[in-house]
Amino acid sequence: MRGLSEAFPLDEASIQSVLGRPMADDPARVADILAKARDLKGLEDVDLPHLMAIQDPDLLHELFVTARWVKDQLYGNRIVLFAPLYVSNLCANECLYCAFRASNRDLPRRALGRDEIAAEVGHLLGQGHKRVVLVAGEAYPKEGLDYILNAIRTVYAVRRGEECIRRVNVNIAPLDVPDFRRLKEVEIGTYQLFQETYHRETYARMHPRGLKADFDWRLGCMDRAMLAGIDDVGIGALFGLYDWRFELLAIMQHARHLEARFGCGPHTISVPRIEPAEGSATSEHPPHAVTDEDFRKLIAILRLAVPYTGLILSTRERPEIRKEALRLGISQISAGSRTNPGGYEDDSCGGGAQFSLGDHRTLDEVVCDLAQTGFIPSFCTSCYRMGRTGSDFMDMAKPGEIKNHCHPNALSTMQEFVEDHASPATRFAAERLLAGSLEEMEPSARAQAERMVARVKEGERDVFC
Repeated sequence: MRGLSEAFPLDEASIQSVLGRPMADDPARVADILAKARDLKGLEDVDLPHLMAIQDPDLLHELFVTARWVKDQLYGNRIVLFAPLYVSNLCANECLYCAFRASNRDLPRRALGRDEIAAEVGHLLGQGHKRVVLVAGEAYPKEGLDYILNAIRTVYAVRRGEECIRRVNVNIAPLDVPDFRRLKEVEIGTYQLFQETYHRETYARMHPRGLKADFDWRLGCMDRAMLAGIDDVGIGALFGLYDWRFELLAIMQHARHLEARFGCGPHTISVPRIEPAEGSATSEHPPHAVTDEDFRKLIAILRLAVPYTGLILSTRERPEIRKEALRLGISQISAGSRTNPGGYEDDSCGGGAQFSLGDHRTLDEVVCDLAQTGFIPSFCTSCYRMGRTGSDFMDMAKPGEIKNHCHPNALSTMQEFVEDHASPATRFAAERLLAGSLEEMEPSARAQAERMVARVKEGERDVFC
């Protein structure tokens, strides 16, 4: 099969062996692991089953407290915001949980042209977005990959006054190394791809037809991307297809493999849960549905296991779950999302969507809620443009130096949103948060942040360090 030699050596048997051992709450062992996590160097895979097994409410509370402490130490109260931009729902695969699957004849199909993509971007800019993840079903119009490359160029070219999309991340079908090099040339940010499930038998059952049925081709995708020079990659699983504990341990194997081979693990890990999708019985009744409590647990464990990796949560989740997840380790969220091509321009039409949304709030409403609860909404994209990616980013993140850039940049981009897009309620909440944040900063960092915010207030845009 394609990609067999390129796939990382997922050791499924060792995961099953670990999960097959009976485990009960072990307060002493858990305490040792949580103390180890506070060293901010991550956890070993052998530590994780002990945290997965926690049932005692007091131990669970300690897990959550530790996860919040680790997140605060590394990310502070910053939350990065983005929006998905679906340019096509054409697909040749047969993923049983997805509305885009080829056999779903009732789904309206659409691949946006350049003018339509530009119109979508205009609407996103009108909301205040600066970062998007471009998404497409796994079949393209006759131009093939050129369709995607031209779509990315179109996104970057759109202007709304002085506003533009500053970074395009990409979530598209796996490529070979030469095509990944072409993707890198159009200056993408992070390349995302989710294995969906790392359990080979379940994967085969969920993907009976189409190119995506090749488990190993997908499994080796991130190796090929990094061989092509894309050093910021994002991995994940669709939780609910198989045992969440298995998926978490497999994600950790994947992350360790990339770090060992390329000197840098994944830039982000996404944790989507299955949500209902049009015409999919599987999505309505996930084979291994993840409870809210287990979902909180897996987020907290990931934060402790890979402390410097960004954790992404989409608008699949309800607002109340998203709010809790922010405290447990999530560092990036989408807002004001649509999952159908053309959904931003024609908000009245949800036809052609990939899955149902749990959070229907506008970007302004999300920004307001974040500010009111003490989180700084960040639209920063400076690291991509300053070359702080891959191992270079981690070299600054691990000693804590990246905070010298992230915090001032978050405040300046929040002020930019306030000046250009905020409602009165959001302006009030954000300005109050800004004042409090500046007071808590070290004098030199505060002086820099104040200068940057002042430049934004005076009319300058895209101020970053």
